[in-house]
Amino acid sequence: MPVKSSSSAHLHAHLAGDAQHAHFFENRSQKVLAWALCLTLSFAGVEVAAGFLSNSLALISDAGHMVTDAAALGLALLAQLIAKRPPSAKHSFGFGRAEALAAFVNGLAMLAVVAWIVFEATQRFAKPQAVQGGTVFVVAAIGLAINLLVAWVLSKDKESLNTRAALVHVMGDLLGSLAALAAGAVIYLTGWMQIDPLLSILVSLLILKSTLGVLRESYHFLMEGVPHQIDYLAVGADLAKVDGVLSVHDLHVWDMSPGQPALIGHLEIGDLRQWPQVLRAVKAMLLARHGIDHVTLQAEVAGMAAPHDAAPPH
Repeated sequence: MPVKSSSSAHLHAHLAGDAQHAHFFENRSQKVLAWALCLTLSFAGVEVAAGFLSNSLALISDAGHMVTDAAALGLALLAQLIAKRPPSAKHSFGFGRAEALAAFVNGLAMLAVVAWIVFEATQRFAKPQAVQGGTVFVVAAIGLAINLLVAWVLSKDKESLNTRAALVHVMGDLLGSLAALAAGAVIYLTGWMQIDPLLSILVSLLILKSTLGVLRESYHFLMEGVPHQIDYLAVGADLAKVDGVLSVHDLHVWDMSPGQPALIGHLEIGDLRQWPQVLRAVKAMLLARHGIDHVTLQAEVAGMAAPHDAAPPH
């Protein structure tokens, strides 16, 4: 029998029969984000300067993406470091939600960048400006190579929501580099300046679609929504079918950290003496059918629940 203790470490310990989840993903390497951050920062300054010197909105847009990418990668790296901190007396669930929070902030930042690009592009349609096509082409080609390398590095960490959010930034910048490359070639060969703002708007719309997806996913997680891979109604129905369970109520399912679903609820049973057997059956069913390992359930006998608790799962 464990010794009673008031220490935070003891309170967060997982004993025999408890869920074996971690409050963070131990196998995530910060080296992935660190390398991506270094590569992005190494070229961001060059592209910012070249964008303004060549007067290319497409290149300026790509430069803005590179700067935003650097900030996004920095936030992602910081969030992963925070997420690996163990649970404490003030944060009993740990810091796994730091990743989703950073992803949400990154998404909002990208929305602001898209809005600025579209605004500038509309202004240039009305008043076309001269652009140095050759400079744009060369710098965009180098930027494309950098972005391809960064995207490849980030793709090695597929499980982190926050890293995927940073990858959205980089993929958007990759599209920006392609647009700037095309704009530079067209302007250099034909002198058609409108291609610059036109391609900038096209890239912005593509980036917007990916950004909204990241915002929806991170918002759903932060609001403790039911994990997308879990059918809440099916979980309630399967619980009610377990031998010895009379009814299910006050049922909640959410992700403690990305990919780590948890469940709490009340089960009404006929005889409290059957609870150990019922609990074992319930835990085995939830893990096998729904992949839920972290389970906290309260047993009640008929008439024990308060009137407002007796409603079916909502």
